[in-house]
Amino acid sequence: PLYGGLIVAELLYAAKFLTELWHMIVHFREESETLFMLGVLSLIDVTMVANLLTMVIIGGYATFVSKLDLETHPDRPEWLTHVDPGTIKIKLAASLVGISSIHLLKAFVDVTNENPEHIKWKIFIHMTFLGSAIFLAYTDKLMQRDRKH
Repeated sequence: PLYGGLIVAELLYAAKFLTELWHMIVHFREESETLFMLGVLSLIDVTMVANLLTMVIIGGYATFVSKLDLETHPDRPEWLTHVDPGTIKIKLAASLVGISSIHLLKAFVDVTNENPEHIKWKIFIHMTFLGSAIFLAYTDKLMQRDRKH
């Protein structure tokens, strides 16, 4: 049921993407370049979250539930060849940094409508995600080095 719920969430993100895209198409001529850019950033944001969900669903299933038999499939993601909990954690952390970057960029593009206190918090949260991703990558590297010895 957990992975099924994540699949439903991904479908809802696809619907959100299509809704935002439709809004951009309908209002294309009347929106300013800034609003259009914010719409594009929203599409990127939704896509990155959907990609994150895909990684969790496929990687988690392959790691914790059942090995996926995709050895000969031409579209097999390269990272699945060495998927383990550490790899998934690093990929998730990198995805969170990317998503946070998009939110921060949206705030900077629309800075006149943003509360300065909210921008400070977004920067702080982004730096926390970034630091966590670097720390996870470093500890994973140390653990892999220890496994080789």
